[in-house]
Amino acid sequence: MARRRTRGKPRGDQGAAWISYSDMMAALLLLFVLVLCYNMYQYFHMLETKTAELQSQETLLSAQQTTLDEQAIILLDQQATLDEQAIILAAKQAELDAKQTELDNMVILLGDQQTTLDEQQIIIIATQTLLTEREAELASANLELQNKQIALDDATVLLQQQQLALSTQQQKLDDLVGVKTQIIRELSTALSAANLSASVDHNTGDIVLESTVFFDTGKNDIKDSGKALLDRFIPIYLGVLLQPEYSDYLGEIIIEGHTDTEGAYLLNLELSQDRALSVASYCLQMPGLSQDQSQLLRDILTAKGRSYSDPVYYDDGTINMDASRRVEFKFRLKDTEMIDEIRDILSPQTNP
Repeated sequence: MARRRTRGKPRGDQGAAWISYSDMMAALLLLFVLVLCYNMYQYFHMLETKTAELQSQETLLSAQQTTLDEQAIILLDQQATLDEQAIILAAKQAELDAKQTELDNMVILLGDQQTTLDEQQIIIIATQTLLTEREAELASANLELQNKQIALDDATVLLQQQQLALSTQQQKLDDLVGVKTQIIRELSTALSAANLSASVDHNTGDIVLESTVFFDTGKNDIKDSGKALLDRFIPIYLGVLLQPEYSDYLGEIIIEGHTDTEGAYLLNLELSQDRALSVASYCLQMPGLSQDQSQLLRDILTAKGRSYSDPVYYDDGTINMDASRRVEFKFRLKDTEMIDEIRDILSPQTNP
């Protein structure tokens, strides 16, 4: 009787079990064949020796054949069952293969995730290192900020001290400005009351006298008309400046000689210096001065020649030769330069 054997491809332990099962079946089949051969041998032997018993044995053989047929059917059923189990095992093996593939994919995915985790760990370590550096920088910045705060506090204290000093200087400036304004006002009033035509600059207090009244052309000797003017002007001028309330503030009285632009500069410089010196000498010899006033005047009086370095101009830009020949009386209060600097600092800055 022909038998169909379906062999599945052994896979792992299931494949080994299937091979063991197939070997067992082959052994049983071989055993069956041996038994059959033995039976046939007994049959022929019995046929020779027990012909007489043939009839009795036929019934027995028929029964045995029936049993064998039934066993064959059972074996066929078992074979079919085994085939079905082999199919099931093959399906399960395929399922296991699919799960193995899925497991391999998961292992690969886990490997990728592990790689990602390793990279993230490196990033975390680098971030922690950077954070530590930033914390160190922040600590350094805080220390620097504290030092700057200390410096700022020191600067604030210094600024307060400077503001106090500036306030003091401002008060001194206000006092000096007030004194200067008062002197200029008194000079203008006194000269106007004496009917003197000398002009007073209301900002500086400078007074300009025409040189032609004092000197002939090219000369430095004071003319009678000039002496007469000085006899009227000097007592009034010095009477205002040398008052006791102004003596502590008065720093210098300057007599400046100016010429026109004709001739050489050096000659005009010498001429202007000589003229200024002549007027200064005349002032120092004024008979109406007290001894204290004379001493104070000698300490603060200065004669200066300017040649034609500061000419007077007409409105059209040409030089006014007559007005350029002049004698100027100027006064300066003490610390004038310092006061001018303070005024520049304290005055509001305007945008260009």
